[in-house]
Amino acid sequence: MLTKRMIACLDVNAGRVVKGVQFVDLVDAGDPAEVAARHAAAGADEIVFLDITATHEARGTLIETVKRTAQRLFVPFTVGGGIRTLDDAAAVFDAGADKISINSAALARPELIGEIGAKFGAQAVIVAIDARRTGREPEKAEVFVAGGRTATGRRAVEWAREAEDRGAGEILLTSMDADGTRAGFDCGLTAAVSGAVQIPVIASGGAGNAQHFTEVFREGKADAALAASIFHFGIADVRALKEELQRVGIPVRLPC
Repeated sequence: MLTKRMIACLDVNAGRVVKGVQFVDLVDAGDPAEVAARHAAAGADEIVFLDITATHEARGTLIETVKRTAQRLFVPFTVGGGIRTLDDAAAVFDAGADKISINSAALARPELIGEIGAKFGAQAVIVAIDARRTGREPEKAEVFVAGGRTATGRRAVEWAREAEDRGAGEILLTSMDADGTRAGFDCGLTAAVSGAVQIPVIASGGAGNAQHFTEVFREGKADAALAASIFHFGIADVRALKEELQRVGIPVRLPC
């Protein structure tokens, strides 16, 4: 049985890790390299670094910060934000990333997914989907871009299917409604996307305790779960969460 992955997320703004609620009211959480190393040492299976203002500010990814962070890590490292072209992706891989995450650029030009996958392998391409519900049905959740600032009119489930067809290796699904609330993942939305694709789905947004992870793995059918606030601010650590998940029968890789 495949183990479920626990992923620590670094939302980076102006070179610092930040965390907010529903994409606003950001609070400083530390230096990216130091925060990433701490989470990896605690047992995170992967680290995701998202430059959350790169697209909105029409600039490239913070390459030097990515390099400095990559040098401290011995677990898979994903970088997203400001990647618009194949050359942008190459620069991020050269800086030490194992995978890249694309969001706004993939929607603007879906061919980019296949181009990056053809050169670096589909396993290295994650399509990030920031979604907000427009009603009760999770299938109608709408995709947003530019750090959650701009609605696209696209439905998350439909876009996830297209991203898979175009060569994405994974989907990183963030519930904008649940983001930073610590009230639990949107399991309905996660299950809708997970049921629509064959590739792994990473659930993001709303983690607050071990029970929320159990729910998103069982009810949401997620392959991995990503969290930020509960790790950054010392509410829980990855080892403790994994031990609790293992206790209730969720297969995880315990840190040494």
